[in-house]
Amino acid sequence: MTTDVLRRPALAERQARAAVAVLFFTNGALFANLLPRYPQIKADLGIGNAAYGLAVAAFPTGAIVAGMAAGVLIRRLGSARVAVVSTLLTGAGILVAGMAHSVVLFAGALFLAGAMDAITDVAQNAHGLRVQRRYGRSIINSFHAIWSIGAVTGGSMAAAAIALGLSRGAHLAISGVLFGLAACVALRFALPGPDTEPVEDADEKGAGSGAPRRNGRPAVAARVRYVMIALVLIATAGTLVEDAGNSWAALYLSDSLNASAALAATGFIALVGAQFVGRILGDRLVDRFGQRAVARAGGLIAAVGMGLALAVPTVPGTILGFAAAGFGVATLVPAAMLEADELPGLKPGSGLTIVSWLMRLGFLLSPPVVGLVADEAGLRLGLMVVPLAGVLVVVCAGVLRTVSVKR
Repeated sequence: MTTDVLRRPALAERQARAAVAVLFFTNGALFANLLPRYPQIKADLGIGNAAYGLAVAAFPTGAIVAGMAAGVLIRRLGSARVAVVSTLLTGAGILVAGMAHSVVLFAGALFLAGAMDAITDVAQNAHGLRVQRRYGRSIINSFHAIWSIGAVTGGSMAAAAIALGLSRGAHLAISGVLFGLAACVALRFALPGPDTEPVEDADEKGAGSGAPRRNGRPAVAARVRYVMIALVLIATAGTLVEDAGNSWAALYLSDSLNASAALAATGFIALVGAQFVGRILGDRLVDRFGQRAVARAGGLIAAVGMGLALAVPTVPGTILGFAAAGFGVATLVPAAMLEADELPGLKPGSGLTIVSWLMRLGFLLSPPVVGLVADEAGLRLGLMVVPLAGVLVVVCAGVLRTVSVKR
């Protein structure tokens, strides 16, 4: 164990870690307050599965449109400030979406929320990786675990609001103000200065898949492109599974399995709750077994767990299936972001921005595809995207490092 690992972080670094944790928490909680409301919104708007899938695809569409702007904003304003401002705008978009009385307004508000969420995602991860470098050891999974806590909190708040009969407007206004204020307080304790700290070259750290090194810029560039594509696929597989819980868990449980609205909300809660457990354990597991082995095992758990739930559909079994899927993909997005942010030959933050932007194609493509399949053959078949995503992870995980991420 190195002296960097043993060194006690300074007060400013511990405060910055807490500030990033708050930003991840608010990001998870804000959108999760809206998701269990989707069945009510869909019913009030009187739309079918295909139209619903296209409408909720506005969220990832906004993320795709705005995602690449995050790097420019971070360089000009700083990652912490960008994360807080975009969090406030995300909350505003979610409030409008929850109160929308037309499909157009619903989709437009989700477009705004998705655009701001994408910028928040890149900015908070950039600041989190900056804090991680100050610590000298891996802490990125812990931030994503906090995001899962926020998502569980937000989903639970929504389930309670539904059970109490609280209107969507009042519920989402309370959520937006509460978490917006928390993000503003966190800004005070973030790291000062620009987001331009150097990143070690991957060859010096022995990062990557462990393949033999080749000399020359063309060979390195080709290797970087290959790894980047695989990392995008891994991250996209994680987002596909998350979207299954976000957009379809409550609908599948309520419409296909006749669960009550409050019980149907537990499908999403089970997924993000198990994801939280996986992320709490993630740093330890990666340090012991390596990122590659953890990702492959997780992909297998997601594929088998959700595959069995869809093969034998029951309410308890389906909730457990979503939990298995959430646990299986827990470390995928953090792993892909970390690996991309440290690829050689890229400016600091460039790999992170590219992976974060492209992985949202999963969110963009998944809702309409699942919706179309659901209208033709049933939502049960549409949710086969989850076990297929698990198989994709098993295939692509070879690009991840086989050793501890500690430095």
